[in-house]
Amino acid sequence: MKARLERQVAIRRIVAENRVTGQEQLLMLLKHEGFEMTQATLSRDLKALKISKSPDTQGNYIYVLPGGSGNTENTTRPGVNYLADGFVSIDFSMNIAIIKTKPAYASSIAALIDSANSFQFLGTIAGDDTIFIVMREGVERSDVFSFVENLMPNLRGRLI
Repeated sequence: MKARLERQVAIRRIVAENRVTGQEQLLMLLKHEGFEMTQATLSRDLKALKISKSPDTQGNYIYVLPGGSGNTENTTRPGVNYLADGFVSIDFSMNIAIIKTKPAYASSIAALIDSANSFQFLGTIAGDDTIFIVMREGVERSDVFSFVENLMPNLRGRLI
């Protein structure tokens, strides 16, 4: 199960960071990162992650994450990056993650996390400046870091 989670986190990251036009290209990028899989497995992962193809600015079709985020001329979904300004810290206790935010940011960031429909989380509860996240069994801290960085790219390099 851990291999599947790691693979799916890698798929999300690759799609978010690259202009991926087809499964062959994605398989090659995954192989470069040490993931060996069949096209059928990749298809199942893409379906589970709700990754779809969408036209880019040049009329080509590329893979995008749910909600339309992906590398389309280095732009991201409107309204995503400003939320990173409210992020303060993240800490863990077993399968619970606690995100601290500046006052009034927690509910917006939690709504963004919930809207991603991630397989990694069972749910969130948000207050004014704190988000409580329950992670699925087998989800590692590095998986959460990757997810949060993909959701809010301005946080890249700020999470430890």
